[in-house]
Amino acid sequence: MNVYEAIRTRKSVRDFKDQPIEKEKLERILKAVRLAPSARNSQEWRFVIVQEKALRKKLAEAAYDQSFVGEGGAVVICCGESGGRIMRCGQDPVPIDVAIAIDHLTLAAVEEGLGTCWIGSFYPEKVRELCGIPEDIVIVELLALGYPKDFSPVKKNRLNLKEIVFYEKWK
Repeated sequence: MNVYEAIRTRKSVRDFKDQPIEKEKLERILKAVRLAPSARNSQEWRFVIVQEKALRKKLAEAAYDQSFVGEGGAVVICCGESGGRIMRCGQDPVPIDVAIAIDHLTLAAVEEGLGTCWIGSFYPEKVRELCGIPEDIVIVELLALGYPKDFSPVKKNRLNLKEIVFYEKWK
């Protein structure tokens, strides 16, 4: 598989097999995450990998009772260590850099035969309490990770390039 195939194949999975993820696969995925770029090479991303079934279930409850969140082999709590720095463009680098690392994770997961789903609907304080995440750590996203019950491709409804890309000037 090449990167373009991984991009085309990646989809949000909400129906997982109850199957653990092999340590070697998880390790390869996390090594890919580690290679993600970050502003000033600060590498402020941090990840809590939750594989224990009872704790995954509690995290699913903390994600507004989205049961599928805890059904795969792991829930990844995607965090950042914020130094309070704002980039010159006016943006906080933490959520941007964590999102880049998550994207590396999702594409590496596809390569390994796994599926993912970004979860932005959750109670951060419940997640923080369940997993002992310090107050000064930003919880950016949760990510469901596991073996999909169905890995067949889905048709992606995307805007035409002419609607999203402009050359030299806006429209």
